[in-house]
Amino acid sequence: QEQVKESGGGSVQAGGSLRLSCAYTDNMASVSWFRQTPGKERELVACIYTQRGVTYYTNSAKGRFSITQGNTKNTVDLHMNSLKPEDTATYYCGVDREIKVCRAPNFAFWGQGTQVTVSS
Repeated sequence: QEQVKESGGGSVQAGGSLRLSCAYTDNMASVSWFRQTPGKERELVACIYTQRGVTYYTNSAKGRFSITQGNTKNTVDLHMNSLKPEDTATYYCGVDREIKVCRAPNFAFWGQGTQVTVSS
């Protein structure tokens, strides 16, 4: 069973920045960041296809967030800038050994999530 662990969440004021990290135990072709708030479906934030470094962002993330492969093997970071209160959510990392369509939360392995709270 693959292990996935997110870290880096916390509380910031609007306009601030956070870096989330996702660490996983094996080579993965697709790595994604989703977020979820109570009562709502999990929604995509960004994803990366690790072999070629191709990235995809939702409109809400474009220009503010950046998904990159970490300096440590089998890690992916989500750099979040200009945070807004509506970015408040639990952020989940989903990974898969296969290429996955980013938009759907159908990745094989998930972490437990990390909370991000942005105050106005």
